[in-house]
Amino acid sequence: MSKVLVAYFSATGTTRMAATALADAAGADLYEITPEVPYTNNDLNWRDEQSRSSVEMNDPKGRPSIGGDKVSNMEQYDTIFLCFPIWWYVAPTIVNTFLESYDMHGKKIVLFATSGGSGFGKTLERLEDSAPGVAEIMEGVMLNGEKSKEELKEITEHYI
Repeated sequence: MSKVLVAYFSATGTTRMAATALADAAGADLYEITPEVPYTNNDLNWRDEQSRSSVEMNDPKGRPSIGGDKVSNMEQYDTIFLCFPIWWYVAPTIVNTFLESYDMHGKKIVLFATSGGSGFGKTLERLEDSAPGVAEIMEGVMLNGEKSKEELKEITEHYI
């Protein structure tokens, strides 16, 4: 059986809830991608061109630092469910930082996202270069709204 990790970034807690439910349904390990400097409400103000999130998202080569512990024994995982909010029609650049922090050769990465109204946009395109050598990287589903454990189990089984 495939060993699965649910890795997630959540600035406001919405994606955390979805990722936790996904990990529970899949029987997967859970890892939070934590920024070295936590985001404040002002940092997340997308209407302010000078807010931290706006500045980061306007620099696709930028890589915000990750704090906390790294995933121990990343090599044990065959499949990674990568969860994040959609910012400006793509994943936040800290997700690129996460992917570039590990050897992802031979792994299957399935993207799951939360969003206030957009889909994946150019997310897959923007993340592919950050995960060279992966066996496969693909869009999963949007995790907006509550899904039952049974629904999530069915979704995860499709990708494992």
